[in-house]
Formats: sequence, C-alpha cells, structure tokens
Amino acid sequence: VDIKEVRRVVFCSGKIYYDLLAKKEEFDAKDIALIRVEQLYPWPEKQIQTIIKKYHNTRRWIWAQEEPENMGAWRFIKEKLTTVNLQVVARLASGSPAVGLNKLHVLGQNEIIGKIFRKCTCELKNKYCGLQCEKGSAREEINKQHTYLYL
Repeated sequence: VDIKEVRRVVFCSGKIYYDLLAKKEEFDAKDIALIRVEQLYPWPEKQIQTIIKKYHNTRRWIWAQEEPENMGAWRFIKEKLTTVNLQVVARLASGSPAVGLNKLHVLGQNEIIGKIFRKCTCELKNKYCGLQCEKGSAREEINKQHTYLYL
C-alpha cells in the first residue's frame, strides 16, 4: 500500500478481514488500507497510534464488523480509538447475533463490503441496510420468512 494514496483506513478483527482483503484485491483498491486488529485486550495503544500517524492523509477512519452494531467489538473500540473520527460499518443493532437466514446474511455481508469499497449501487444508500434496494424474488423470499421486515 502506498501511504500517500490511502484515503480510508479500515480497522477490523476476525473473519471479515479476509472478505475485505479479497474484495480489495478484486477492486484493486489502492486508496484503502486494511488494518487487522488481532488483539483487543490489552489494547495495543502504541501500535495503533503508530498506524494513525503513518496514514496522516486519511480522510475516513472506519471500524468494520459483521456483527450487529450493538454486538461485536464496536462498543469497546469506539472507547479506545478516540484520536480519530471513527465511523462504524456494521449490521443494524439487533437482539440476535445472527439473522437466521443465509440469504439475508449474504445480503448484509455484501452491503457491509459495498459500503467499505463504495460499490453499493443502491440509490437509498444509508448507514444500515434495510433491503430497500432489493427487488423481485430475492426480497419476496426474505420477506416470507421475516415478516418483521414489512414494519
């Protein structure tokens, strides 16, 4: 990664790193640096501050996770990474850690990745995916199994 080209730094932990890395290579995204945080506790303060100083041209700092926003590491991370304006890209806060339907999980995962790489083509882009852009049989199939999406 050429430090001068990086405009977005994405911190993450766990499996999502490999999904993001594959898409970074596929899109040849030279303006994104992926930082995998292996150890959350004790917090690697010195290493993180070194990374922040290294990417001084960065415009957006992102924490990405595949868990809902109220789960996973986000709440811990936002208390630790206070020296930058950190934004989260995650699933909508939920009472359940999983959506219960693989197709819905895949759509949510693609939405997270789409937001990171600015590849979401939905005209209804927003912080959370409510499947507003999904039309046709895919949305109907999901709605049949998840009536709460009609609310």
